[in-house]
Amino acid sequence: MAFDLVIRGGSVIDGTGGPARTADVAISGGTVAEVGKVSGTGKREIDAGGAVVTPGFVDIHTHYDGQATWDSRLNPSSDHGVTTVVMGNCGVGFAPVRPPDHGKLIELMEGVEDLPGAVLSEGLSWDWESIPEYLDALERRPHDLDFAAQVCHGPIRLFVMGERGADREPATAEEIAEMGRLAAEGIRAGALGFTTSRTLNHRTASGAPAPTVRAERAELVGIAEAVGATGIGVLQVVSDFEDVADEIATLLAMMRTSGRPLSVSLLQGRSGTGYRKILDTLSRANAEGLEMRAQVAARMVGILVGLEGTVNPLRGSATYRSLEGLDLAKRAVRLGEPDIRTRVLEELRARDGGIGLPLERVFELGDPPDYEPGPEASLAARAAALGVEPDALLYDMLRGDGGRALLLMPFLNYFDGNLDAAGDMLAHPHTVPGLGDGGAHVGTICDASFTTTLLTHWARDRRQGTRFDLPFLIRRQCRGTAETVGLLDRGLLAPGYKADVNVIDFDGLRLHPPAMAHDLPAGGKRLLQTASGYLHTIVSGTEVYAGGEPTGELPGRLVRGARPDPATA
Repeated sequence: MAFDLVIRGGSVIDGTGGPARTADVAISGGTVAEVGKVSGTGKREIDAGGAVVTPGFVDIHTHYDGQATWDSRLNPSSDHGVTTVVMGNCGVGFAPVRPPDHGKLIELMEGVEDLPGAVLSEGLSWDWESIPEYLDALERRPHDLDFAAQVCHGPIRLFVMGERGADREPATAEEIAEMGRLAAEGIRAGALGFTTSRTLNHRTASGAPAPTVRAERAELVGIAEAVGATGIGVLQVVSDFEDVADEIATLLAMMRTSGRPLSVSLLQGRSGTGYRKILDTLSRANAEGLEMRAQVAARMVGILVGLEGTVNPLRGSATYRSLEGLDLAKRAVRLGEPDIRTRVLEELRARDGGIGLPLERVFELGDPPDYEPGPEASLAARAAALGVEPDALLYDMLRGDGGRALLLMPFLNYFDGNLDAAGDMLAHPHTVPGLGDGGAHVGTICDASFTTTLLTHWARDRRQGTRFDLPFLIRRQCRGTAETVGLLDRGLLAPGYKADVNVIDFDGLRLHPPAMAHDLPAGGKRLLQTASGYLHTIVSGTEVYAGGEPTGELPGRLVRGARPDPATA
């Protein structure tokens, strides 16, 4: 038998959690045909000897809602073995919408997800109003990866309630019913589920809390009930959990009323083990028969500090601001002049709050990036060891690499100076990796590389504490994530399943530092991060990346709705 593609002799980790085994993978018609000793030939064959062969990664927490309308490449996620992304998380998106409200949705996305308003204003075509029309617009453009959308609470609240919705006023019973109808309409048209935000960290560009943050339980349960009536769809919530008992009661009510699975974003928000209360809730909910998972991060979440980024502490100096018209390389040279250095530091020291950063919690990112540095690596500790002022050391580091150097300031998952809390969350039976936010936070965070960190740090490189077997991590990142959003046709290397595959040089897998690219609409910039070691990334049997470089093939499509498991269909 001739197959479209045969991947020969790799160490196959099939996504079930079972051990690696040397095997061939044969692909025909976009699906896996055989796994084992394949006697037939392929129209094309890949020698995977010495490499690891895995299912493609499923990233269920991204924000490509705008980028997917103007860009066929969904990077940076596509640079890290991802073959399916799910967008529309955190209750922010671009449909449904009336033309007068375009600016409001841009302001919401700009504030919550750090996507510049000018980029969105130029990039979005707005050739839709309803959620079904938005899905149709997405479907018209081919992409490198498969992608799926979700119904976002913020837009439907604004669409139904107008300014009252934006102002976070309570919804009436009639308005709740209409929001539920719109959510169900979107899910029937192919959206995977419904998402909402209940965290004060999510604010519009003007600083106002997100429209959904104080939505009452009746509103959330009413929408969830309408979703449940479709018999399909999942629920996703991000919350501050300020009143843990009340918030958990709301989440449980949404699941019990709808009968639908729910996932919640989970991070260590402050020092200690408060996150374990949510892990315990997951265990109790699943014991009750409720399908509740948490999306957790593979490392700290940290702000990237640099001369090109959103967070640049030197902007507090008038002397520095006078140089911002220079290109980056010339600016870095001028900053090296002794008189400029003295004036900038004096001006910063004269400000209330000085440099404005806690330098005992700021680290050099390095190459390769170090996402679990010890306290001795902080700028404050290094400055003390060198006998220099910490802010002077910060200044000099920011000039590094021609002004492209980046520093890392952790603010979640690192309150104890290590990633032990992240390890606790990754190990729990009802969590899946997520929260990489690909397509968002373009000037402050670059976490779409979480998938690579999951493999390199937790299965190979971690110096202390918990480590995990690679098959366990592949099971979570491939099949576990797919199950969480109902895409049961992928995440496994077995006959009948979708032929999304990675061939990885695991020993050579390595993250490169993030770098600023100027490739968004309106001349906008964004942080991108690449990796070495992804030898072949295949979507629906077609190679889309070879050695980390795009092949030009665009087999990715909008995934409309849940997908049945080929083993039981």
